Formats: sequence, C-alpha cells, structure tokens
Amino acid sequence: MQILQLDIQGVPQAWLTPNEAATQYATDSVVWTVGDVCSTLRGGTNAYTGLLSTIDLHPIIALRGACKRSLFDVTPTLINSKLFRRDRWTCAYCGDRFDDRSLTRDHILPVSRGGQDIWSNVCASCKFCNGRKGAKTPEEAGMPLLYLPYVPSLYEDFLLAGRNIRADVNAWLSARLPQGSRLA
Repeated sequence: MQILQLDIQGVPQAWLTPNEAATQYATDSVVWTVGDVCSTLRGGTNAYTGLLSTIDLHPIIALRGACKRSLFDVTPTLINSKLFRRDRWTCAYCGDRFDDRSLTRDHILPVSRGGQDIWSNVCASCKFCNGRKGAKTPEEAGMPLLYLPYVPSLYEDFLLAGRNIRADVNAWLSARLPQGSRLA
C-alpha cells in the first residue's frame, strides 16, 4: 500500500510507505487528510496509562510547511514502465497491445540523428515495428504515428509512478487530470 503525500496546498509530493506516513503522524506533521482510515498501526503499551498506542493512516495526507520546489516545473523522470503506461501498452505504429517485455522505447527522431531522450520524442513500440523503422523518422519509414507523444502532467506522473494505488486515491488523482489525458 502506498500513501500519497501532498503539500499543505494539496499538490502531490511523493508516495510514502505506511511506516514513512506513520513518522509524519508521530511528529505531528500531518495537517489534513483525505479518505477513510486505510490502515491502523499498533505500537507498544504506554507504561503510565496502560493503553496500546495506535496510529490511524489515511490514503492521502497533507503535510505542514511549504514545499521546497514547484513540482509543476519539474519534468517527470522518463522510464520505460511509465512510458508504456502512458501509451497504454499500445504500439504507436501498428496499434496492437503488448506486455512490457514485448515493447521498446522508440525515438521518433532517432538519437543517431540528433533526437533527444525526452517524453515528447519517444513512444511505445513493439519490437517488430521498432526494428522495421530503424534509424528513420516515421515519415521516412512510411510508418505514421497513431498517437502523439506528450509530457505527462504532475497528476499523470503520480498515477504512472504509483504501484497498487487504492481506488479512492486513483479517483482523487484522476479528477485532477488535464482534459484529454490518455489516463482518464
């Protein structure tokens, strides 16, 4: 289970483990929460009161203090797993769906010809189509793109990066996706 950490203004900052979130609760850093309690951590018994200590965790927590940087100015890290999710495991050339092992990262303008390894120049491609395209542009290879690449928004990046996202957290992030997002 992952817990979504927000800054005090509600901007996503990180995915936390339950133990990391518990530390935030224990240090009184949590200002507000979203969603019902998703887990309760149990600690030891208080020697003075005899009560068992517990911390109720919520799926989304906002922490006090200002964020150190504006995540709207940060380009999401480009890794194949997020790229394949962005492109819905669909080859940009033939349109067929594949699993992670059968997809590759294709550079629309090949790196050997000055193309960059950036979100707006890469797409998911099956191994066959990537080999067929080679070091050509889609136009040169006669293989038009079926969809255009784009840089994921902050909220899309958190959906792409998250593992085992609870339905309520997914819904919260999805409600903030830009209009026309492929992840909607």
